[in-house]
Amino acid sequence: MKSRSLLASLFTYKCPRCRRGNMFTDPNPYHLRKMFSMPKHCPECGQRYELEVGFWYGTGYVSYGLTVALSVFNLAWYWLIFGISVGDNSIYWWLLVNALILLVAMPWLIRFSRVMYLYFFVRYDPETEQLPRSDKTSPAS
Repeated sequence: MKSRSLLASLFTYKCPRCRRGNMFTDPNPYHLRKMFSMPKHCPECGQRYELEVGFWYGTGYVSYGLTVALSVFNLAWYWLIFGISVGDNSIYWWLLVNALILLVAMPWLIRFSRVMYLYFFVRYDPETEQLPRSDKTSPAS
């Protein structure tokens, strides 16, 4: 069986060790009451998600970097399409558009930063391919 690619695993919130188990109990980040709901261990390989007490505090730095990158991207496309000058209020319009985009993207960015942060510390283990798949994720025959 071929393993999932790194990018596919990142963007679908899969365990970094086996790339099969879901990191969140609810796959939709916009269910805000369940946004941080994670099992303690991977349902497929048993990898512990919170490696130490306070482990997730580091995701703030990852989330900040992603937010800055998204803001720079928003500035680039806004500047190319609408233009920004000091003579009018276009910079304020960009700030408003950027704030709205970041507000809508924030639940996804928060979850994605958790996944990225865990991927920094836990490496893929090809031997997990030999583990039996759990009933929840096995393909239907």
